[in-house]
Amino acid sequence: MARLRSFQRLAAHFVDIADFLLVYIEEAHPSDGWVSSDAAYNIPKHQCLQDRLRAAQLMREGAPDCPLAVDTMDNASSAAYGAYFERLYVIQEEKVMYQGGRGPEGYKISELRSWLDQYKSRLQSPSTVVIQV
Repeated sequence: MARLRSFQRLAAHFVDIADFLLVYIEEAHPSDGWVSSDAAYNIPKHQCLQDRLRAAQLMREGAPDCPLAVDTMDNASSAAYGAYFERLYVIQEEKVMYQGGRGPEGYKISELRSWLDQYKSRLQSPSTVVIQV
């Protein structure tokens, strides 16, 4: 949940240049599977989409200002983006512009913040256009 709060702070800081979306995928540490000793919630492995939707509500509570999508039960989004179990992306005009490392070790909000800072600087820099006639 601490990472989720950090993500929400990042989204609030860059709301002027980016739209943010959380995608809830399969549970990394289900209570009836590979249990984590520091798990904040007791969430069993999703058996159906309704299970996943209920679990996603916990994420919604952790980041109420950010839109939330839920992956399908065949984990299509997770597979397409290699998000097993968390990952940060920037997508612009259907092209991946930034791909963070796989979580938990590769999930680095600071790295994404740096990318967004650089992007914002480029947006604010006057660009020179040369027209030859």
